[in-house]
Amino acid sequence: MRVADREKTAERLLKSSAEKFYDPEVDIDWSAPLAEGLFYIPEKRISLYGTPLYDSLTQEQRIELSKHELASIASVGLWFELLLMQMLVKMVYNTDPTSRHAQYALTEVADECRHSTMFARLVERIGCPAYGPTKHTHRMGKLLPIIGYGPAMYGSILVAEEILDRLQREAMTDETVQPIVRMVNRIHVLEEARHVRFAREELQRGMAGLKGYEKPYQKWLIGYVSMMITRAIINPQVYAAVGLDVREAHRQALGNPKFQETIRWSGERIMSFLDEAGLVGKPGMRSWRRSFLIG
Repeated sequence: MRVADREKTAERLLKSSAEKFYDPEVDIDWSAPLAEGLFYIPEKRISLYGTPLYDSLTQEQRIELSKHELASIASVGLWFELLLMQMLVKMVYNTDPTSRHAQYALTEVADECRHSTMFARLVERIGCPAYGPTKHTHRMGKLLPIIGYGPAMYGSILVAEEILDRLQREAMTDETVQPIVRMVNRIHVLEEARHVRFAREELQRGMAGLKGYEKPYQKWLIGYVSMMITRAIINPQVYAAVGLDVREAHRQALGNPKFQETIRWSGERIMSFLDEAGLVGKPGMRSWRRSFLIG
């Protein structure tokens, strides 16, 4: 895989960032009313879609569940943005700040600050809790900026960003989804394209310079973090919002072939890239299978 010069890429991304960026405080009408009868994520992407529990719900309960699942996805996305910012700042800490590479990393941190605020405002606007990940995953997440480095660090960023990106690309053109949600998705998709380009090239450079003895750790780490990401997207507490037994609903969701297929579909593009880069394999395969990103 051909990789462009690091400084030239950063220069182009800095120019693009200056020419096109959004301020969610200005560009989104947070006072706009929510539309009656519309979902908050496409119905077929609801984690219980196709299960006996889902069939037992009324249409109003299904829409309500989609709202709480959106709140979970947005607040988990916010949580991972915070981890990403910590990892980027750690990288800049050890980099020449006059380089375009470091300056673009700081520009990305600024983007992610706005995105985090935007996700928080969205959760607030739809009137849901900021579920975030489970307490266990939240505690484990604190380790990532410490133990994450190199290709696995950028690969973890890509897994989180590209899964969310594909889900948002679909939802932003779906007229069964709330307009305010589609606008948030559109903004995030447009700005994340730069971040994905940056991370993909950094991963490729990192793999080219990786020592042989480091590869097993990098494969294990990205597999494990990816499993954490996909399992964290839907906090089980969302099911209580529509009166379902949390444990049983969570069990049916994890065993739901349609939900597993949604995860695989959302991760197709990034999994192909990671496999080609040499990051998918032992000793990370158990985690990859549990993540639903591979069959």
